[in-house]
Amino acid sequence: MSRKVKLLLVAGAMVVLALVVVACGSDDSDDSNPDGGSVAGVEAETCGDVQFGGSGDPEALIVSDLPLQGDSEDRSKQMNDAITQVLDEAGWTAGDTTIGFQACDDSLADTGLWDEETCRENAVAYSEDTSVLGVVGTYNSGCAQVMIPVLNEALNGSLAMVSPGNTAICLTESADTCTKGTPESLYPSGERNYARVVPNDAAQGAALVTYAAEQGTRRVAVLYAADDETSLGQARTFVNAARAGGVTVTEQLEWNPEADSYTDLMKRVAKSNPDGILLAGLTEQNGGQLIKDKVAVLGPNDGEVSLMAPDGFAQQSTIDEAGAASAGMVASVPGRVPELLPGPGQQFVDQLKSKTGGQPVELYAPYAGQAAQVLLDAIESVGNDRGAVASKLIGLQVTDGITGDFTITDTGDPNVGPITINLAGQQFKPEKVIEPAANLVRAARGES
Repeated sequence: MSRKVKLLLVAGAMVVLALVVVACGSDDSDDSNPDGGSVAGVEAETCGDVQFGGSGDPEALIVSDLPLQGDSEDRSKQMNDAITQVLDEAGWTAGDTTIGFQACDDSLADTGLWDEETCRENAVAYSEDTSVLGVVGTYNSGCAQVMIPVLNEALNGSLAMVSPGNTAICLTESADTCTKGTPESLYPSGERNYARVVPNDAAQGAALVTYAAEQGTRRVAVLYAADDETSLGQARTFVNAARAGGVTVTEQLEWNPEADSYTDLMKRVAKSNPDGILLAGLTEQNGGQLIKDKVAVLGPNDGEVSLMAPDGFAQQSTIDEAGAASAGMVASVPGRVPELLPGPGQQFVDQLKSKTGGQPVELYAPYAGQAAQVLLDAIESVGNDRGAVASKLIGLQVTDGITGDFTITDTGDPNVGPITINLAGQQFKPEKVIEPAANLVRAARGES
């Protein structure tokens, strides 16, 4: 059973004041710890200083691997704050092992986006530093796909990674969207070393079908961004689940993110007489113009033709770019938004707010804290044994966790899949939480 999350609500010492810098994770650092600790930190330019706020010195490390630059900077900072909050509450220990923390970056300065080469080099660095017992990450599923097989064959045993944000199905489960032999090809040792604390895209597709059916939306046109496997995959999960959920898909069409106008596309959609449209993709793929043209041709989103989207549109920039046309659209996100987390999660969020500078708590910040807690629970159970920690992830039970009660299944997924449906106004606000039926989730993956 998981250790219950005991949250510090005293407004006294801030975590950042308690942290002790014990090493620098740069290429020119030596193997000794200037403060006398037993770990020097991962020697990679992408990694910051080792942080430790406990008694004595850290004997092992947890690292995070997140995009720390560009548009992702604020979100990733909150995720790292959540990790240190969990470590501080635990006294920077897991059982008899003292644990330090090191935050590492997988993004490029010129783009702010995750980078395949950086993800691979980071994974190699973590694998070769045997003081690292676990990785909290990644945020981007593509980066995880690069890192998992490297960590799976790490020195001294597979290295555990727990993601707070990956949703691509094929990291853990088979689906009709999987390529390159995934997920089995990601685990060359034959053993699983990866888990996540958020439901994957199959649950999201099934939840959107469930929501459509509940709203009486029975004929849905599915649009997806051209030349984007993730968008196509999200579209396919909805189409698959629709067959089992009593929803008819009237069209499956792609949009060109470089187009100036989508009026002709929406006129073509209108000919199939849908009462709803699903946009599978990202706001960054010209989503604002797409939404404007949908409303111009097919009317407002709370009218005869509704508008739905998965989490790629569930951000404030969607509303900012689409303006009034976004009103009434819904967007799903995996898991529960911060304000809908259960009791321990609400306490965790309240404490985290003291570190956000007045900004709302990001969706994935509590999930980063939960990922760190999962790693601490595994280390507490088996001690300072890298391979054993990775093996312990499968079947691990969490009770009264930050994100609720769940068990990590043999695929590495949580056994519960809540999806939050959010309604657009001046901001996206949660409307309801859906836990889709198991048969719809299976259908979304392409199972009969």
